[in-house]
Amino acid sequence: MGVRSGQQFIDGLKANPRAVWINGEKVEDVTTHPAFSRIVRQLARLYEAQVDPATRDTLTYEVPETGQRAGMAFMPAKTSEDLRRRRDAYYLWASMNFGLMGRSPDFLNASLLAFAEAREVFARGGDRFADNIVNYYKYIRDNDLFLSHALISPQNDRTKSSSEQKNLHMRVVKETDEGIYVQGARMVATLGAVADEMLMYCLPGIPESDADHALSFAVKVSDPGVKQICREPYTVDGQRSDFDHPLSNNFEENDSLLIFDNVFVPWERVFMYRDVALNNALYTETALRNYTAHQTNTRALVKLQFGVGVAMAVARSIGADQFLHVQRMLGEALNGIEFLKSGLVRSEVECEQTGHDTVRPALAPLQALRTFLPTAYPKLVETIQTIAAGGFMMMPSGAEFTVPELSEDTDLYYQGAGGMSSVDRARLFKLAWDLSGEAFGSRLLQYERYYAGDPIRTTASNYLQVQDEEMMRLVNDALALAGDPEPARSPQRDAAE
Repeated sequence: MGVRSGQQFIDGLKANPRAVWINGEKVEDVTTHPAFSRIVRQLARLYEAQVDPATRDTLTYEVPETGQRAGMAFMPAKTSEDLRRRRDAYYLWASMNFGLMGRSPDFLNASLLAFAEAREVFARGGDRFADNIVNYYKYIRDNDLFLSHALISPQNDRTKSSSEQKNLHMRVVKETDEGIYVQGARMVATLGAVADEMLMYCLPGIPESDADHALSFAVKVSDPGVKQICREPYTVDGQRSDFDHPLSNNFEENDSLLIFDNVFVPWERVFMYRDVALNNALYTETALRNYTAHQTNTRALVKLQFGVGVAMAVARSIGADQFLHVQRMLGEALNGIEFLKSGLVRSEVECEQTGHDTVRPALAPLQALRTFLPTAYPKLVETIQTIAAGGFMMMPSGAEFTVPELSEDTDLYYQGAGGMSSVDRARLFKLAWDLSGEAFGSRLLQYERYYAGDPIRTTASNYLQVQDEEMMRLVNDALALAGDPEPARSPQRDAAE
């Protein structure tokens, strides 16, 4: 089949109804329901760009064994230049949503590539599992399907293991010659309601007692027994004006609780089965983070560029950029952009061999960026809020600008510096508030804080996994200068000698 157009993506969702609940209502068609219709259109724009002659060559490549085109995230890289090509594709898609879409389709496409290039890791559980993951990678690649996932067990009682909460956490409950049956729940399935399939695997750290939960498999969102309960939406189509809510109206990525109610999974869609040791080694042994961090840091670069641009535009609109403390805040924010650019390029230049005549980005710079963002992005949001100050609280709705008897007042009191019109300033401040103050913006902030997991553990892992040979060599060379202890020397003794 090859890459899909935007309309083909929409048609695929319509052809595969799923059990999705939101605001107490079962959704009949996610493509037309007001809680999902806008984000479906935004996703369709991404797919449409794959077939647009102007962007096709950036976003897709020709698969040698099929002759069809596939998304660039699926492309094995032979050189660092190929990694740059993948980054260019990530960047283009992210720029179409200002980096605000944390689960664009390329994220899990890159994950599948990582798994396929580490097939020997899955073979530890049996050759069939290695074959299954490679075949699934090809299936998703060749049909251009949209995957989501849910990695976290529900937050019911954090003091108990999954095996102590069997009725709550996703686990295998039955095994047959044809496949397995899965029961329980997972969170957080971002965009799960509008995905085609779910790729399930587990975070590391599972104890031996939780073997029934150590699974990796894939299901269709439309499979019997797969159910999703979505969080309350921040906006629904037609409820609020685009002038007042330009970002949340278009880029609301709803998150859901993913429930498996005795779901059947055929063996050919199982990639790891009741293997605690393999589960706990999966992230490191497959180098999964090398692939996903390359995509997510590229998206984060776009998001940071957008956020810093908003901060600068707000500062200039009221003349606040003339003050030294504001210039310092903006300068620090600009530093973050340069950190991201530099780390991404270094990860490509210092790429690693995979063992399959391909290369992957180096992890260390990408991991450093991932641990940088949970503090850098909240600080950027605070910068926007600090610069705008009380201006956020005084902005009227866009409707006020349409009232003739208020036109003199709105023109006078909402104008900006340097001749900026009231409408333009209000439009900018509405955009900035949507990004940094609304529930939508708060979710974006929370998402960035925990995108790569617990930020404390993630940062601590930089130390626990450090390659310290060069650092210790420098320390030891310096220690060698000290030599052994000697008796104190006096001037008189030195003179006598």
